[in-house]
Amino acid sequence: MRLNEIKPAPGSNRGKKRVGRGFGCHGKTAGRGHKGQKARSGGYHKVGFEGGQMPLQRRVPKRGFNSHKKDETAEVRLSDLQGIAAESIDLTVLKSAGVVPHPALRAKVILAGAIKRKVALKGLLVSKGARAAIEAAGGSVEAPVPAQPPAAPKGKGGPAAGAKPAPGGATDK
Repeated sequence: MRLNEIKPAPGSNRGKKRVGRGFGCHGKTAGRGHKGQKARSGGYHKVGFEGGQMPLQRRVPKRGFNSHKKDETAEVRLSDLQGIAAESIDLTVLKSAGVVPHPALRAKVILAGAIKRKVALKGLLVSKGARAAIEAAGGSVEAPVPAQPPAAPKGKGGPAAGAKPAPGGATDK
């Protein structure tokens, strides 16, 4: 037996039904029924359309949360840090080593694997467990610099410092 001699069993493959070619094979309506949008050529609706009724995918409540920052932040394991030769590790070192993809804007070190050497992390996010493991190995973690300083809270009531009193108001005499 050769591959070019293989054929399906007799009768297993039937011919395609030729619709709309006379009364012997679904002539006239060609299996589409009588009238209506589905009977017309070119007349159909988009997936999920329910005739103007609110579709199922819009009726059911939405759950969960998809972070927009998930593609900007890369996860780095402790075992990945073990394989990097540099003593001081930041985002550029991780990108050049191929641990973090180039589009990533930040990286977070997580507790996965083990680290047995001293490393100094600069400007990286670090989980609590990973921080403890790095410091136990003799390393150090420098907190990342925030992109923007937090806005000062606005106080309630009372005029701001240096504001002039309203005209006709009480004055000190």
